[in-house]
Amino acid sequence: MSARRGGRRHAVDHSSGGHDGPDERWMASYLDMITVLMCLFIVLFAMSSVDQQKFEQLRDSLATGFGQEPSEDVDTAGLVLPEELQAEDGGHAANTDLAAAQAEVDHLEELRSRLEGALEARGLAGTAEFVIDDRGLTVGLVGAETFFQTNSTVLSDKAVAVLDALGGVLVEVDNEISIEGHADYRAPVAPFPTNWELSSGRATQVLRHLVEADGLRGDRVQAVGFGDTRPIAEGTDDAALARNRRVDIVVLSNAEEEVRALIPSVTAAAPPG
Repeated sequence: MSARRGGRRHAVDHSSGGHDGPDERWMASYLDMITVLMCLFIVLFAMSSVDQQKFEQLRDSLATGFGQEPSEDVDTAGLVLPEELQAEDGGHAANTDLAAAQAEVDHLEELRSRLEGALEARGLAGTAEFVIDDRGLTVGLVGAETFFQTNSTVLSDKAVAVLDALGGVLVEVDNEISIEGHADYRAPVAPFPTNWELSSGRATQVLRHLVEADGLRGDRVQAVGFGDTRPIAEGTDDAALARNRRVDIVVLSNAEEEVRALIPSVTAAAPPG
């Protein structure tokens, strides 16, 4: 018997395709499946909030991308519609901020109502003016009678009564408070070298009374003097001078800056009342 030539035959590895590395042809099918799944999720997301116009744009874009409706106008790179999605996100954020601004205005309006009620209960209605803006709620200590005599930081009896009424409400809020003093245009005399010292002294006296007599927490209040730079009344008559000798108590809003910026538009749109 003759010996079988060639010895044991070597099995040919057909799976290698004749190359040393592994066969990666399966990757093409896998990537096609991933692409189809991505398109499916995009369609599902777009249809979760149905907008007929945007749905039709998405449908046409997908059809063009898969070569069913050739078009020179549709960019297949827009399949994901990033600009539309970003616009929707921006609109949602704007609506959220507007709702927060409305809630903040409602809070400040409620606080104003409580302060007005406290003044009215003591027969002091009309002795303070209230303004809601992007800073918060401003309580202006102005009225038929003056709170400060000329060139003086001494609180009048009327001022003390008004502060006691307001203080009973302000001690219950968590907002920070800025007390801002003002003077009329006339140059002061001793002991005040300028209207800065005079207006700062008035703000400090109001602060001290609210803290020492009415129990306002000192760690959330500040005193500021603006001199005669922010008058609210024009003219040189006694009434105008008295209105400009004032102190504003500003209850500062706790809202974010973006929300505070919307407060004026909310108050402007509110019906008068």
